[in-house]
Amino acid sequence: MSEIRTLYDHLGDDNLMKLVTHFYDLVQKNPILSPLFKDDFDRIRDKQFCFLSQFLGGPPRYNEKYGHPRMRMRHLPHPIDEKAKEEWLKCMKEAIQTLEISDDLKTALYNCFPAVAQHMVNR
Repeated sequence: MSEIRTLYDHLGDDNLMKLVTHFYDLVQKNPILSPLFKDDFDRIRDKQFCFLSQFLGGPPRYNEKYGHPRMRMRHLPHPIDEKAKEEWLKCMKEAIQTLEISDDLKTALYNCFPAVAQHMVNR
């Protein structure tokens, strides 16, 4: 019986860290998104790396370090509207495109995000 490989397995920690780093470099420069992030970006990157590790089928790093994700609750204090959602997805798509992975894997990875991003809209 063959083992089912997750997106995390296909990406690995190095690509995941590259994704998170590039993504938040874009977010910091984005005039719509950057005001939403008032915390230390190193901490934000760590939280995103931990979350994505587990979200994509890898180790439960977020749960171990920060507790249950409760992503909607954690995002409620931030005014996230449709425009912010679209900018977030645009930054994520651009960051994914920088990875040296197959186009199929890029598509599969990106497709994980639109529904989650929509769930975070609260304005």
